[in-house]
Amino acid sequence: MRRLDKTLLTITLLLVSLGLVTLFSAGQTDVTTAVADVWKRQAIWLGLGLVAGAVAFRISPRLLEWGSPYFYGGAMALLAVTLLVGVGAGTAAGTKSWISVAGVRLGQPAELAKIATILMLAKLLGERRYAPASILEAIPLCIVAAVPFILVGLQPDLGSAIVFLSTLFLMLYWGGIQPSRLLLLASPLFSLVLAFSTVSWGIWIVFLTVFMIWVRPYVLEGVGVWLVNAVMGIGALGLWQQLQPYQQNRLLSFLNPEIDPRATGWHIIQSKIAIGSGGLIGEGFTAGPQKRLAFLPAQHTDFVYSVVGEEAGFFGVTLTLGLFAVLILVLVRIARKTSDPFSSLVAFGIAGLIATHVLVNVGMTIGIMPITGIPLPFFSYGGSFLVSCMTLVGLALRIEWESRGTGYASS
Repeated sequence: MRRLDKTLLTITLLLVSLGLVTLFSAGQTDVTTAVADVWKRQAIWLGLGLVAGAVAFRISPRLLEWGSPYFYGGAMALLAVTLLVGVGAGTAAGTKSWISVAGVRLGQPAELAKIATILMLAKLLGERRYAPASILEAIPLCIVAAVPFILVGLQPDLGSAIVFLSTLFLMLYWGGIQPSRLLLLASPLFSLVLAFSTVSWGIWIVFLTVFMIWVRPYVLEGVGVWLVNAVMGIGALGLWQQLQPYQQNRLLSFLNPEIDPRATGWHIIQSKIAIGSGGLIGEGFTAGPQKRLAFLPAQHTDFVYSVVGEEAGFFGVTLTLGLFAVLILVLVRIARKTSDPFSSLVAFGIAGLIATHVLVNVGMTIGIMPITGIPLPFFSYGGSFLVSCMTLVGLALRIEWESRGTGYASS
């Protein structure tokens, strides 16, 4: 009789347990806050997540593959509805990210859309006999990720929107597209970021031109890539003006938090103080001074990792990141193990999604990435995201289970 992957189960349970313990500690403050009991609500969501994971495990990959277009279409429709009737909450009160009925927030459709996008990309890539050989062949796949990226970005929820792009590029890589084509495909994003400095953008354009001469793409493809980069560079100022003021301030504070230390720079300054004060073994469970005095903002959501750093120190963050690394490696192993293209791509997409969340969340808490409001898997408070993560684990368990059955085991 086939058994569930014990390593994946154990790592997931350890991360969930550490997450609940950390949320409990995040609520222990010397001043009155609204997060004292969030760990209890998270425990309820965990129960729902376990049910969702069990249901996901019961679904055959073949049924998932067949239903992917319908699931994707429904998720995109729900995102569109969210733009019309969605509400904000907590630190994201100014967004339209949640579906609410009679004042009760039911969840964030963006989390459902992440799963749907992984499944849809896996279906389209898995059906191909060969990997996309050109950027034009990858355009349909880019559209699949671009639709939720735009809809979520308009909420506006930049953190979740970024996940769709990273998932796209990681799954294209696993699908076999050449790294050089991936770089050309991603080049407009580099132009957009570097265009805020004329010198940096100029250097990038020169590098891109030399790179295209070296890799020799199709003529129309190369011209198109160069023109899109030029447009993105020129249009960067207009895009900057379209950002909400708080988004502009977050980006500026990333470059120099001291510009506005008591407003947009407050988050990263306090986070770095908290993590730095943890030292080797930390301040002790529930004893972090930055957290207890409520100096640490969003300590139960975006900056929950800072609580780990302050109270458990270097040992605590090393253990946490080590568990995440093992989880991601196990998912990649599952992706390698199965010979079914769709299942392999889904497993790798799950690994990529979790890796993106971990890297961006940890990066923003230590000041090497802009604050984008992206949660830490299994740790940050949020029912929709936790249920989504548990569902993805359930799918991965089913894929691994199938890979040891007849017809799925790789040679």
